[in-house]
Amino acid sequence: AGADDGDADADADADGDAAAAPRRVLPPLIDLHMVEVQEMQHQADVDTELVRGLVLDHGARHPNMPRLLEGDVRVLTCNVSLEYEKSELNTTLVYADAKARQKMVGEEHEHTNKRVRKIIDLKRRLGDDAQLVVINQKGIDPESLDMLARHNILALRRAKRRNMERVVLCCGGRALHSFDGAARADGDTEHVDDAPIPLDALGRAGRVYQYTLGEDKFTFIDKVAAPRSCTIVVRGPAKHVIAQTKDAVRDGLRAVKMAIDDRCVVPGAGAFWVGAHAAVMRAKADVAGRAKLGTVAFAEALLVVPKALALNAGLDPIDAVITLQDEHARGHVVGLDLDTGDAMDCEAEGVYDTYTTVRMVLQHASTIASQLMLVDEIVAAGKAQQQQQQQPGAVPMP
Repeated sequence: AGADDGDADADADADGDAAAAPRRVLPPLIDLHMVEVQEMQHQADVDTELVRGLVLDHGARHPNMPRLLEGDVRVLTCNVSLEYEKSELNTTLVYADAKARQKMVGEEHEHTNKRVRKIIDLKRRLGDDAQLVVINQKGIDPESLDMLARHNILALRRAKRRNMERVVLCCGGRALHSFDGAARADGDTEHVDDAPIPLDALGRAGRVYQYTLGEDKFTFIDKVAAPRSCTIVVRGPAKHVIAQTKDAVRDGLRAVKMAIDDRCVVPGAGAFWVGAHAAVMRAKADVAGRAKLGTVAFAEALLVVPKALALNAGLDPIDAVITLQDEHARGHVVGLDLDTGDAMDCEAEGVYDTYTTVRMVLQHASTIASQLMLVDEIVAAGKAQQQQQQQPGAVPMP
């Protein structure tokens, strides 16, 4: 039980920090799509951690590229093809001799090499001791990888589109879709073939390293100054453990997001439901007729939540509800302590429910109950009509 409590506290801390990271820049709304959940099948579930940066599910494709960069690491995010691409049109080229064909092939590769040389020139402008990481959404051919590796540049190819967006939010800078242009002061781009890559397009990171797990490679980008995106690395010994942890993390993130967006919370551990039951029962005196029965039924239904909490904790539900009702009658807003079965101060213990969840439960409960009662009425009416038609001398309805 102690280990489970520790796991729950660790998940709760990770959820709170992960949800707060995007909020610092995007108030008052939180974009949970900027929280990447990456899974690794190794170690234990308690090793799940929050990375204040980004974790990519692939690594470098050249053996001579650096595996660890620390200090002031500059990050270039781009969506530029650095590989030879075949023409989309069906064309036929006729060469006079082999030299002409070789010249044509050289010109095609020169177009790609020119882009790679711009990246190498960017590193030279940063300094001899500069550290550069290139994250490209498109491909990089082996020749280009070899050129970058000779200059100690770490290059990742075919990055996912969502990761391209998160890299910019995490490290800063901006994504480049072409190297053949120079940014002007008004924000537009002037197409110049020999224009260098602007330095303001680079992001910064404190550390970039590659982690190998079996045949899988992961690239960690962390120690970022002001991340607007983050990653939760979910670890576990088996797939079902990872799936359970991911569900718990996602539920926790949504709960934190709703609490921040609502800017209010509701006392948890069954405290609200016991108080709502007492309020409905007091309002029963103002109801006349058969509606009193519905009021009592609705009030008793509100006690389902604290009873379920007691059952899941191995406690007696009747004793637990009576204990909470006695404390509420004395004017104390208390919930159920699942360890001891006694009443506890929800505010002091920090146990709350989200306002949106409680409101939706109340709305959906009354709507679903009304629909079920309507179905019962329709079924009963159908049976009565069938019995009437089976009576002797009955006239069938058209």
